[in-house]
Amino acid sequence: MPDGGPAVEVDGLIKRFGDVEAVRGIEFTVRPGEVFGFLGPNGAGKSTTINMLCTLLKPSGGRARVAGHDVVSQRDGVRRNIGLVFQDPTLDGYLSGEQNLRFHAELYGVPRAVTGRRIRQVLEMVGLWERRGDLAQTYSGGMKRRLEIARGLLHSPRVLFLDEPTIGLDPQTRASIWDYIRQLQAAEEITIFMTTHYMDEAEFCDRIAIIDSGRIVALDTPEALKAGVGKDRVRIQTADDEAAIAALKERFDLEAVMSEGAVAFPVASGEAFVPRLFAELGVPIRSVSVSRPSLDDVFMSFTGSTIRDAEAGSSDRLRMTMRAMRR
Repeated sequence: MPDGGPAVEVDGLIKRFGDVEAVRGIEFTVRPGEVFGFLGPNGAGKSTTINMLCTLLKPSGGRARVAGHDVVSQRDGVRRNIGLVFQDPTLDGYLSGEQNLRFHAELYGVPRAVTGRRIRQVLEMVGLWERRGDLAQTYSGGMKRRLEIARGLLHSPRVLFLDEPTIGLDPQTRASIWDYIRQLQAAEEITIFMTTHYMDEAEFCDRIAIIDSGRIVALDTPEALKAGVGKDRVRIQTADDEAAIAALKERFDLEAVMSEGAVAFPVASGEAFVPRLFAELGVPIRSVSVSRPSLDDVFMSFTGSTIRDAEAGSSDRLRMTMRAMRR
């Protein structure tokens, strides 16, 4: 990676599976030492992108460089400089935690003279040194994830890719995993590129790229993205939601959508607007809530739906992509 150059550089990257275009000409850069997040629903193109950046998939078009190496013409250079934690578990449950790491060290050519010291270092980082001799199959879900992160760090990569690092874990374990990730970033001085569909997880990132249907629709810091939305989010449940949506447009010139069983819309100074809403809507209101802008609001402002709704609507697209991949 050249001094001062990007850790990851993507220019017009495309991936097609038959007639399905899973990634549609995306562009972005990741700075050295940054925690960079790819936020989007399942089927949006996150894992496809990460697989191209890690040389597991060949792009259909465009270019990408990781740690200064081209992902097509310099695959070995990319692989030497990255660590990867997959979305699905890849540990050998019949090996101990330490044995899993030793096997990885052999694959990546870590010098034997430093392997033992390095294994202890990364296991202590993730709080597993005392459990190093236990079979991986006896670890909890959170412990297995921490072991996979330690394995991804073992050969001292410049960029660590985490594909949905806390999927399937309970909120408390997810929070502890993030504590470890932040500590590791500081200790190892590496760049972390992660994908997620959890809004709270994206808040930990230095910058976020929001991806939807294979395209990047927004990219900035979490705070800047939320500030750009600007307005509060009001959610109401009414006696007639369709009539309420029409009335909001007609009487207040507000665009509302159905979201998770409620009518949702953005408005400036939401709490001050609520009394007027009750007085002038003309449709009985059963409940109302007002919230400050969140990343879900950012997602909705750019895509017209919440990330949950987008996931529900992306199932057909995901099935099409899977069918195309099998051809």
